Amino acid sequence: MRSINRASKLTIAMSVGVAAALGLSACGGAGGGGGSAAGGGSDEVNVLMVNNPQMVDLQKLTADSFTKDTGIKVNYTVLPENDVRAKISQEFSSQAGQYDVASLSNYEVPSYAANGWLTPLDDTVAASADFDQSDILEPMTKALTAEDGKLYAEPFYGESSFLMYRKDVFDAAGLTMPDKPTWDQVAELAAQVDGAQDGMKGICLRGQPGWGQIFAPLTTVVNTFGGTWFDEDWNAQVDSPEFTAAVDFYVKLVQEHGESGAPQAGFTECLNNLQQGKVAMWYDATSAAGSLEADDSPVKGKIGYAAAPVKETDSSGWLYTWAWGIQKAGANQDAAAKFVEWASSKEYEELVADEIGWSSVPAGKRASTYDNADYQAAAAPFYQQTEDAITSAKPDDPGVQPRPAAGIQFVAVPEFADMATQVSQDVSAAIAGKETVEEALTTGQGLAEKVSEKYQK
Repeated sequence: MRSINRASKLTIAMSVGVAAALGLSACGGAGGGGGSAAGGGSDEVNVLMVNNPQMVDLQKLTADSFTKDTGIKVNYTVLPENDVRAKISQEFSSQAGQYDVASLSNYEVPSYAANGWLTPLDDTVAASADFDQSDILEPMTKALTAEDGKLYAEPFYGESSFLMYRKDVFDAAGLTMPDKPTWDQVAELAAQVDGAQDGMKGICLRGQPGWGQIFAPLTTVVNTFGGTWFDEDWNAQVDSPEFTAAVDFYVKLVQEHGESGAPQAGFTECLNNLQQGKVAMWYDATSAAGSLEADDSPVKGKIGYAAAPVKETDSSGWLYTWAWGIQKAGANQDAAAKFVEWASSKEYEELVADEIGWSSVPAGKRASTYDNADYQAAAAPFYQQTEDAITSAKPDDPGVQPRPAAGIQFVAVPEFADMATQVSQDVSAAIAGKETVEEALTTGQGLAEKVSEKYQK
């Protein structure tokens, strides 16, 4: 991979400050769950993970399945996303060894692997015939493979992004959503359905500050508009014409036809807005479809799903996964490998289907899931669009120019989290009308240039 090889020439100095940056806000949902103290022992494995609903299901199902079959006790510590990222950063950067396994995203894995904090899985989990590594969707495997060619994590579930819209509202207005819309078409449609029902706005787009809040969708817009955070030589491009055009488009679309309270709206707020009939469209994570199509959802059966909008590229959906990584300093390596093999397996998906239902299966990672007739029936409105979005994602080539590091909705270097979070605060302020896009990106350019200086040395 051209971009990763360039970065591999550098030693990533992961200070406490940089490790803390990896703990800042990021993609996706949250659920219930509580913490528990880590234990120890050769027949135990200590797991530190985010409290998303799928992980909470895992916690409930472990004792009567994995532990019963293997004799290995699993001690879970379950924390909200921002908290768990900070704790994982501290734990892995210090190689404390208290936890054997942690839930990592494809943002952390390259840096953690480069610093020697993770145990390669090629000779354990990936080598297991029962696990069937070839069944893992190729973009997921690539996203969790480091520059040395080794696999360092296995996906628990994965997602891309797509456009969700109210089919009934579009039908009533005589409008048709293209299967592969452009952003210009989306803007036109947003104007036409704005006010289609009492209190309904045209579209919901994240405006909440955070590298994994507003900049998750917004960076995909930047990519397809021809922009990039950095060119292949690590020159900062935040105030470039293409980056500026993308942000200006996004900000104006939200201001003119977006949700109320947009500067504070993240994933959860937009999900609620679409469910409650406050917006007619939403561009965000494919994982949202499960909530929209749940039995208790007021919009079940009313939502259509289209590809992530584009402008200069053929596709623009992001790629994200919560995956299992094994800490190199962990004492229980064999037990940890067995846990990872089980928690990312076909067997586990079938267990969830039997105990909870196919709609709760942690999907987005296995080809066999999307070939399963039972899953297809449970996820009929969105499964094909989700699979297409994931398989078309290009983390090594997401835009119109070569990149210095992999990533679609992020740049896979440790400094990105802190830098993009600071820039996001100004872009959110621009949505609120407190400053201009040009002012926000001028400040952002300065922040990006500091990152450039490090990698250009």
